[in-house]
Amino acid sequence: MTTSVLAIDQGTSSTKAVVVDGQGAVRGLAEVGLRPQYKAGGLVEQDPRELMDSVRQAGRAALDEAGIPVDGVALTNQGETVLAWDPATGEPLTTMLVWQDGRAASVCNRLSDKAEMVAQRTGLVLDPYFSAPKMAWLRENQTRDGVVTTSDTWIVHQLSGEFVTDAATAGRSLITCLDTAEYDAELVEMFGLEHDRLPKIVPNDQVIGTTSAFGPSLPLGGLIVDQQGALLAEHCLAAGEAKCTFGTGAFFLTNLGRQPVRSTNGLVSCVAWSVDGQITYCSDGQVLTAASAVRWLQDIGLIAGPTDLDKLWKDDTGGVVCVPALAGLAAPWWRPDAAAVWQGMTLSTSREDLVSAMVQGMAAQVAELADLVAKDMGRPLTRLRVDGGLTRSHSFMQAVSDLTQLPIDVYPSAHATPLGAVALMRKALEPGLALPDAIIQWEASDSYEPAWSVDRAEDFRNTWRKAVEISLGGSK
Repeated sequence: MTTSVLAIDQGTSSTKAVVVDGQGAVRGLAEVGLRPQYKAGGLVEQDPRELMDSVRQAGRAALDEAGIPVDGVALTNQGETVLAWDPATGEPLTTMLVWQDGRAASVCNRLSDKAEMVAQRTGLVLDPYFSAPKMAWLRENQTRDGVVTTSDTWIVHQLSGEFVTDAATAGRSLITCLDTAEYDAELVEMFGLEHDRLPKIVPNDQVIGTTSAFGPSLPLGGLIVDQQGALLAEHCLAAGEAKCTFGTGAFFLTNLGRQPVRSTNGLVSCVAWSVDGQITYCSDGQVLTAASAVRWLQDIGLIAGPTDLDKLWKDDTGGVVCVPALAGLAAPWWRPDAAAVWQGMTLSTSREDLVSAMVQGMAAQVAELADLVAKDMGRPLTRLRVDGGLTRSHSFMQAVSDLTQLPIDVYPSAHATPLGAVALMRKALEPGLALPDAIIQWEASDSYEPAWSVDRAEDFRNTWRKAVEISLGGSK
């Protein structure tokens, strides 16, 4: 294989660009930080121009560092972040409403009697986390001008002039059919978007145009939403193989194979990828705050930085329990209004207790998701693959293993998401290439086994679930 690719990973906290050569080695890497604006009332926004500047800067810097020519450009995106923009000029008409933004709860509340129908058609939950409620809110409250789309469509248009979205990203919108990965006209109308121009939905292994944003004109393709990109990079190609990415939030995805299975336990089902004319599906559970919760600990002065998670770690928190619902709770509760809870504090409670309780609380949410996946599949998971910045915390990874009671393999690269896009762009440029052969092979950089007994893990989780009830009830 000789295909080299520039992959742009446009995320919430930063835009990362990697250049991968034909042998799968990362030859260039650049990252430009972004800081979303977290406002009162669950509002989370980003500046579109700053975000687009970061895409161009990161891509050019990675190519400069690599010093090699590339055969194409791939792109991953945040998924459910939306904005309105002028398709004639490309200029944004609003700020970006980030996937964490909860202001579209009013839209979902108004449509609550349609929730069961929406779930059956889309595989998703009627929640402001997803794209269409935010798009509807923008239309109702900010502008009727231009088009309103997810961030990927705008970025692709800025890069190439094309007006598209990929099948995996479209599957996060609440206006596409899970079975067909095409728009559902009734759902489009339900959200008041029937008069809007919607982007064409394209497969993930397709060249969709060209871009000269990073120098010479290059094919652009391999589009995919961030978490599905990581699922692919971690070689979760068989039904039942699962990964959890620990970024701004934590995202637990499990390959479901070719059948669009609907969850009966509060998870969502969506398109993993559309490759070789066939759709692969996945289940998805979300923890809304992971690295963002750690950043909050830092902002209020409990830690100096993420490395303090290990320095301050205590296996026994002295009875302190934390539900880190700092941006609400997603699967399986779907309560954006849920509030964070600290329980069991006394005058003897230390900084170490508080930090460790936060770590255990994040791990407990992941354990809940693992259990729900097992219920939906009718069999337990046997192993979990993990990636993301927080995998560098040994205490956190051990807590995840202890509470899920699963062995864990750490993906060796910090670039799982863009490396998934690299595989798809290789497929786009070499259509005869088998998908497993397009993925960069890897071996775990670290592994964990549960140190807690089954009984201890279950006792802790029962106590933690009672704290969740306080989080849910106390936020009404």
